[in-house]
Amino acid sequence: MKSYIRYSYILLSITLLLTSCVSKKKILYLQDLDQIVENPANTNYNISIKANDLLTINISAVNPEAVLPFNQPIVARASTNGNVQGAQQLQTYLVNVDGTIEFPLVGTINIAGLTRSEATIKVKELVSEYVKDPIVNIRILNFKVSVLGEVASPGTFNLQDERITILEALGLAGDMTIFGDRSNVKIIREVDGVKTYGELDFTSSTIINSPFYYLQQNDVVIVSPNKAQVQSSSFNRNTSVFISVAGIIISVISVLTRI
Repeated sequence: MKSYIRYSYILLSITLLLTSCVSKKKILYLQDLDQIVENPANTNYNISIKANDLLTINISAVNPEAVLPFNQPIVARASTNGNVQGAQQLQTYLVNVDGTIEFPLVGTINIAGLTRSEATIKVKELVSEYVKDPIVNIRILNFKVSVLGEVASPGTFNLQDERITILEALGLAGDMTIFGDRSNVKIIREVDGVKTYGELDFTSSTIINSPFYYLQQNDVVIVSPNKAQVQSSSFNRNTSVFISVAGIIISVISVLTRI
């Protein structure tokens, strides 16, 4: 009896050790970061305007009255304690499916596929026919990314800045959980109406040179569960509790049999 209990206790201890050991190679990010010195990181993060993007286009000039037709404000009204209050907002422009917008006086502008700087130059050239030395400021209002799967706080995040890396996006989601597969993170992206995807290995610094390192508007990041998490899904989540209780019972029995 004592021999059986002793062997059971040893087997239980070995099981706990094996299930608790995780190689740091599967957990640590950018393990070969020193190689970036030899291979400069990708710095291309130009964002192209796409269909269904929501834009604000603000025109300014030395003569404010000359640009009034281009900056017609929208008055947003809200009721507070029965009092109606109004606040002016800039006119927004939704990029049509065909990639165009309708701009005051100028008319139809084909703007999809252009970077923000390219679109600024194009609008400036068109507005220059009506205003001397105009200053054009274009912003994408609906710039957002979604982070799903094995992260602390999955969700969709609206961004003020149009420059965001995959690492920053994970930071917004609270980082990967210990169960996230760091070697195979997927990014889904739509380009010209076609869905594309990429896979990144976060244990390697090569992700910094990936075209998916800088995210674009409406990108979806998916962190898959690792093998241990997938396997555990077929077992009772209370298995670890049962093992702990069994360990305590065996210890108690072992002590009692010695008395």
